[in-house]
Amino acid sequence: MDSPGTITDKAPAIAKPSRHPALVRLTHWLTTLCFLALLVSGVELVISHPRFYWGEAGNVNTPALFQLPIPASRGAVKTGFNYVLPDQNGWSRYLHFQTAWLLLFTAVPYGLHGLISGRFRKALLPSRASLSRAALSGEIANHLRARRSFGSDSSYNTLQRISYLAVIFGLFPLMIWTGLAMSPSFTSAFPFTVTVFGGQQSARTIHFFVTLLLVLFVITHV
Repeated sequence: MDSPGTITDKAPAIAKPSRHPALVRLTHWLTTLCFLALLVSGVELVISHPRFYWGEAGNVNTPALFQLPIPASRGAVKTGFNYVLPDQNGWSRYLHFQTAWLLLFTAVPYGLHGLISGRFRKALLPSRASLSRAALSGEIANHLRARRSFGSDSSYNTLQRISYLAVIFGLFPLMIWTGLAMSPSFTSAFPFTVTVFGGQQSARTIHFFVTLLLVLFVITHV
């Protein structure tokens, strides 16, 4: 039994505010689903022709810049394997292009929100002090020891900020650009989008390597 004068009422629990706004969470989940669909369909497209070239043109009769050591889904593509995988190029191409447009429309409100609200500047832009050699060396050492270090606002450390900025303003726009550069209907209206890369095959090769970097980022991010 409580003694007289003892206050037994507990203070009401205060709801902890969400770390990310609703728009950021929604666009993140949509981006994740789109990325998975793009990755699966993209793998199917690569299997149909696992050879990469540089320049405008490239086919089975021209030398490849490099070739993936996997069997193809088309008999005309000689890969050194004695069998051909089932061709799924039809549905995968349709899913890839449709999902790419959905991802683009998802990125627009996310980018506008980050710029207008100042979120990119406040949460992702590293300070000059954090970019010093000593500070970066310390954070790299912590990552190698699997110790997470936080920035001054207890959100993202410098390495995370640099990675996010590189993805948001570097890899992600490059992925969209190289994807559009492989679309004949788009490049016919805006030819500079493909000529800047030296041709559609160059855009496809760059698209492939950017995909690998984004997959690596997603794995470490999750």
